[in-house]
Parts: sequence; C-alpha cells; structure tokens
Amino acid sequence: MAKIKLDLHPIFNRGAQIEQELERVIDEAERKRIQTVEIIPGKGSGQLKKRVLRFLDRKDIKARYHRIDKDRKNHGRLFVYFRFKGK
Repeated sequence: MAKIKLDLHPIFNRGAQIEQELERVIDEAERKRIQTVEIIPGKGSGQLKKRVLRFLDRKDIKARYHRIDKDRKNHGRLFVYFRFKGK
C-alpha cells in the first residue's frame, strides 16, 4: 500500500505555506491514487495539529477524502485515507 508522508516541522510557523503543502499533498494523493497520507504536525502544544484538523474539516477539502485517523500511540501523527472508485 502506497503512502505519502508530510512532515510539517520545518514550516510550523509559516501559515500560508502550511496550507499550500496540505493542498499539494491531497492533490498528489488524488492524482496518483494513493490511499494513505501521513501528516506529522508534531507533538508540541497541539496548535499545529488543530490548524491541520481545521483545514481538513473545511467543506471543500472534506469532500476529497474518506476519513481521518489520529494515531493512538503517537498523538503527533494523523492519517488521511482516500477511497477511489473503479481502477
């Protein structure tokens, strides 16, 4: 199973770039029909994770993926799953 990984540590304080990277990774997953995207906002205070979850909860973005899982063992990771119809 193919997976894309996006680590947000290097750009944690650049708001517009964070959204661009999230948008880019979702576009890439759809284009390449990749089923899982791992987003690593880091453990920290949780502000970056909240920002990522707000982005993923937007109506236009939410329509593009199937579901989100928060890693139980490592609260600094999110998994976004995609479901594609047909081959």
